[in-house]
Amino acid sequence: MGTILTVRELTRQIRTGLEARFPFVWVRGEVSNLSRPSSGHVYFSLKDSEALLNCVWFKAAQRDSEGFDPLTGEVFFEGPRPSLARVMQDGEQILCAGRITVYAPRGGYQLVVEMAQPDGMGQLALAFEARKRKLAAQGYFAPERKRELPRHPLTVAVITAQGGAAIRDFLRIAEERGYGARIRVYPVPVQGATAAAAIAAALARVNAEGWAQVAVLIRGGGSLEDLWAFNEEIVADAVFASVIPVLAGIGHEVDTSMADMTADVRAATPSHAAQILWPLRSELAQRVDDLEIVLQRAHARCLEVAAMRLYALRQALRLLSPVKAFGRKYEAAAQAHAGMQRAIARILFEKGVALEALSGDLENVSQRLLQSQSARLELLASRLERADMLERKERLLEQSVAVLRALDPHAPLQRGYALIYDDRSRLLRSVRDAKQDDPLRLRLRDGTVRAVVTGVQEESI
Repeated sequence: MGTILTVRELTRQIRTGLEARFPFVWVRGEVSNLSRPSSGHVYFSLKDSEALLNCVWFKAAQRDSEGFDPLTGEVFFEGPRPSLARVMQDGEQILCAGRITVYAPRGGYQLVVEMAQPDGMGQLALAFEARKRKLAAQGYFAPERKRELPRHPLTVAVITAQGGAAIRDFLRIAEERGYGARIRVYPVPVQGATAAAAIAAALARVNAEGWAQVAVLIRGGGSLEDLWAFNEEIVADAVFASVIPVLAGIGHEVDTSMADMTADVRAATPSHAAQILWPLRSELAQRVDDLEIVLQRAHARCLEVAAMRLYALRQALRLLSPVKAFGRKYEAAAQAHAGMQRAIARILFEKGVALEALSGDLENVSQRLLQSQSARLELLASRLERADMLERKERLLEQSVAVLRALDPHAPLQRGYALIYDDRSRLLRSVRDAKQDDPLRLRLRDGTVRAVVTGVQEESI
């Protein structure tokens, strides 16, 4: 015989198995046996034609009112609605979500309700989920097929209700953004039996005209039924087949439609759609200012580099200037001339000293010794010949000095000639180097004269 369990142990094992198997489940049924004791808990049963399920909705899981639909996420903008725990009645069809557990004192299983809602909305939600799975399987929502919107579009087609809050909000935001665009509104009904076909036809018309760079689908908020036209398959097909990118802003941020999921880009609201299409003008102005600053810095850097290059070329030109080269050669010639003058002076001094010594000796010689010293006189004559050689060297020195003076470029200035320079200190050697109205500088013997070319006449030599 197997292990014998107590009723408590068996109930605990059944409870553990049920709770593990059904941790969260949605159940549809008709309310019956509804009871609201003073504890605040709500007890009722869900039944259909063949079975009955006991339910308990504890007070801690209830709300006094609901600000949004717990299944679809729809926000009730007309104001909070009373919680179903407060208003449901026997015989009402509802959807309940919760966990299955076992109530040990009665030995029966029950549904511990976490949330509930009327079954009408549930049907739409189920249809929504079924269509969502179908279109997803067909690749309508695939990220790789989504296209980027054009930057700063200049032509925009807006498909929405004429005169509604959505188009007013869109146009108001558009006026404050971008740098100008043409917007063409395609009015359509956005809810009701004819809305889906009208929306699809308008999108097809936008593509056929080929005028717009982007198509925009917008609508204000509402219930799931109000937004249902944008969940119709015909609208999803038109968005999927659109040649131009589609931007969808249906309802509010919590609202999600098939058109939103199929569109290339989804906006949270109609106003957000305009914000996605165009940046604020203040941002564009700031961007222009940033680019201007970058351009100014680049321009300043270019000028700085050019100035450095110009300075280097000027320095190189000074080193290679003919005037500088002439100055260096003139300085070398002056140094050689000074060295030669010092050498001549030293030789003349030495010869003068020797001559004075000889003259003294001659003066001291007695007339009585003149005849006897004829040989000595001959020797002195020989020395005089050598002195004559010195005289020839002096004449050669004077000739060298005359040659140096003849080569001095400034020597002709003493005879009335002039050196002519242009405004860049270049020496003019031909009338071809001068042009009408060129400024000139004339170097004369005792100074400089400024002049301007009033005419040029070339003569053959």
